Amino acid sequence: MQTETILKKVAQELHVSEEDLVRHGLRSFLEHQLREVKTEIFKITGFYGVSNVEEMEARYREGTLEEAESWQDLQHLDHLEHKRDTLLQLIETLG
Repeated sequence: MQTETILKKVAQELHVSEEDLVRHGLRSFLEHQLREVKTEIFKITGFYGVSNVEEMEARYREGTLEEAESWQDLQHLDHLEHKRDTLLQLIETLG
């Protein structure tokens, strides 16, 4: 079945508008993605004992963290934090 046909059928069966169904579905999807991103952020920050990218960079400057062993995690953490912020903005736009 086409997506539009499925959407219409589900909306009718649940007695909700197609718009509400799409909005709730998008919200649920984005929140699921956000949980996954936050889990990855938690793993990295917990491993290095930092709370964010800025704190990890500060540890480099202080010399308390070896850059050679952790630079990929720093880049990944930076990417994840950006993705988290984007997801939060998208969720906010859904209301």
